[in-house]
Amino acid sequence: MTAVTVIDHPVLGHRLAQLRDRRTGSDSFRQLTSEVSGLLAYEALRDLGIDEVVIDTPVADAVPVRRVNEVVLLVPILRAGLGMVQAIQEIVPLTEVAHVGLRRDEATLQSEVYLDRLPRDLAGRRVMVCDPMLATGGSLGQVCELVRGRGAAQIVALCILASEPGLAAFRGDHPGVRVFCAAVDPQLNDAGYIVPGLGDAGDRLFGPPD
Repeated sequence: MTAVTVIDHPVLGHRLAQLRDRRTGSDSFRQLTSEVSGLLAYEALRDLGIDEVVIDTPVADAVPVRRVNEVVLLVPILRAGLGMVQAIQEIVPLTEVAHVGLRRDEATLQSEVYLDRLPRDLAGRRVMVCDPMLATGGSLGQVCELVRGRGAAQIVALCILASEPGLAAFRGDHPGVRVFCAAVDPQLNDAGYIVPGLGDAGDRLFGPPD
């Protein structure tokens, strides 16, 4: 079954409350999204690959230290996932980025891929798929399928919010994918939005598309 980790921390909860508030403007929403994403990634990547090396400090020689040696591939789902990437890159020493764009049919709630910049071969690699909202789970699932098809060794889904029905659907289709999020909300509305949620993350980050 899919492992779901909810990062329950007062600092994270405070920022999430601000994200949920309809009065929070786009500038603040972008900053908060970035901060929450960095905190989530910090927890999700505790097992990063490392090397043991020796350095000299200003006051001691031959000091053993650890340095990250693993390059994580970040895959933001456009367009909302873009709001998560910069903060993760600022925290994680070694990253690459590959964009995937999905377009959702608002009538059927199904998505189609319009941009796929994934490397052809992901064998042996850890991939972190970034999507602020795991609502129905469909978009995230499509991208995880693409990533799995390229041979990724490990897939991590980083979301700010998830819904209980979306997680249930995702669990059934994507065993082995670890999900990290700040909260899980109980339901979806008829339009497929998480309730109580925080609205359309892409619109709140970047403005309406039209």
